[in-house]
Amino acid sequence: MNRRLLLGLLLFCVFRMNGQEGKSNFSIGFNYGFGSEFNNRNYTFTNHFYKAQLYYRLKETKNFQYEILVQPEVNFGTHQLLNFYFVKPEEPDYIQKRAKYVQLKDVHEYVLNIGFLVRKPISDSFSFYALGSIGPMITDTETERMSEGFAFADVLAIGISAKVQRFQFDIRPSVRHVSNAGLGSSNAGYNTKNIEFGISYSL
Repeated sequence: MNRRLLLGLLLFCVFRMNGQEGKSNFSIGFNYGFGSEFNNRNYTFTNHFYKAQLYYRLKETKNFQYEILVQPEVNFGTHQLLNFYFVKPEEPDYIQKRAKYVQLKDVHEYVLNIGFLVRKPISDSFSFYALGSIGPMITDTETERMSEGFAFADVLAIGISAKVQRFQFDIRPSVRHVSNAGLGSSNAGYNTKNIEFGISYSL
């Protein structure tokens, strides 16, 4: 028998046995979200994003479940400088920079967040959770607040989940901070409030 076919049959049997004997520690899912900046006079930033989600349940106690997440994300933002005095005269070519930065810009971000989640079941079907995540990010557009290139995305979220057989549906309000930790010339970053909707499947 072909070795690849034999290996495929073996893996299939393992997953079948695992599904019959109990719930898996792994889940995969997909989230869609959108948001905007906290109200301020300096800039606007609106965004929408897509996340793949890989969950792994580390531990389960009588009252709580502890999970880690890997979250590749693509974020599509629009940004505009409102207060051109944010670009100070001591900056080189500040007149040209002001004219450039007050234009509406598209910003694309590519993120790999790693998160830790604490879940509190409230019934067989529903649960609440708190989530914190951080990860590296690449942004493709320079603005007055962020240099182009490498940065970090930090997210704090709460959520509620509804479970239907192997599927789980999520609603997740969150706050997000993006900056480059001083690795670029501009590091004011963005702060946004967001909401996500997701679905995941227990393997």
